[in-house]
Amino acid sequence: MTSDIATIILGSLCLLGAAAYVVARWKELDVLATILKASASTTFVALAVVNGATGTIYGRLILAGLVLSWCGDVFLLSLKKSYLLAGMGAFLLAHVVFIVAFASKPLSGTAAAVGAACILALAAITLRWLWKYLEKSYKIAVPLYLVTIGIMVVLAVAASGASLPTSVAVGAAAFAISDVSVARDRFVERSLSNKIWGIPLYYFAQVLLAASVNFAGQ
Repeated sequence: MTSDIATIILGSLCLLGAAAYVVARWKELDVLATILKASASTTFVALAVVNGATGTIYGRLILAGLVLSWCGDVFLLSLKKSYLLAGMGAFLLAHVVFIVAFASKPLSGTAAAVGAACILALAAITLRWLWKYLEKSYKIAVPLYLVTIGIMVVLAVAASGASLPTSVAVGAAAFAISDVSVARDRFVERSLSNKIWGIPLYYFAQVLLAASVNFAGQ
């Protein structure tokens, strides 16, 4: 009961922080925006810990992925190319760790096949859309990133079909979709509209993944 209450409180604080971050960016309050984003990201890490993430292998892997996501969030606060690459690297590692976490649970082959078909089509469409905007280094980094996040979503769907709650598949898919807003903002057009839908979706995904450690022993 205590962890359920903590989950509701921390999850709500995380999403409120994400919304406040978007408003701060809109008002061009850069220092406040930095504090709000770091705070919101810290909250989803705390949510996993409160739910017993350190007590199981799955939980520790999810916690590690969330910490890497936290690092990616901080790096992406900067507009410098080096920080963008560092942020992409942190998120790439986060997706790899999430892949290992989902693969550690029983998987459904049928769910994996359906998920793979959908993800392959969406990834191809996304890459075709982005390709003309990518500089040389990103023509390698972005496809690699898409492949990694695609595998993560497929395994999340497969794990949800066999052993984990549906919220895990929803969280992984929301994480992947939110990355489209980041890609559009960085490579196509910088706009507040990208953050208005992408940031809340990203934090919603992290909350779902952090809460999933509750089901690690089931």
